[in-house]
Amino acid sequence: MPPAYDLDSIDYNIVRELASDARLSFAELGRRVGLSPSAVAERVHQLESERIVLGYRAILDERSFGYSVIAFIRLTCDNQHYRPFLKFLPTLEAVQECHHITGGEAFLIKVTLSSIDQLEPLIERLLPYGMPTTSMVLSTPVYRQQEAWLLKGHQFSKIPSRIEAKATPRAKR
Repeated sequence: MPPAYDLDSIDYNIVRELASDARLSFAELGRRVGLSPSAVAERVHQLESERIVLGYRAILDERSFGYSVIAFIRLTCDNQHYRPFLKFLPTLEAVQECHHITGGEAFLIKVTLSSIDQLEPLIERLLPYGMPTTSMVLSTPVYRQQEAWLLKGHQFSKIPSRIEAKATPRAKR
């Protein structure tokens, strides 16, 4: 399936650089992709307005904040409990992600806790909505940042030549 937006090689290089270091100045970002600071600022603002770049954030280490337990909870949920569960879900601060999935369960929920003692009361709060099955994370041998994964298939030169940039105008959005 083709990408939802028609990004050129300059856009991909900008996004790749921002994914690597979102704190780059427009001047440094421009040097890395071969544009002036004002041109790169315009491109970044366009990527933001098109909702390709959704935001900028620091990636934090949960353990540094005392959260050492990560678990995944699969939850079966029948039609009667489905909508009430969706309303209840945002009240659980330990929930980091929740995915509606196929298969025997309805939801896959990622929770982060400061101690194993917090897991049992959390599971008990889920029981009125369905049958939970919990798996504890022992380690994470593969962790890919979303941005790096999204850009993996795009092979563009680091700095496109001026001729290439002029020869391939950006598509209208």
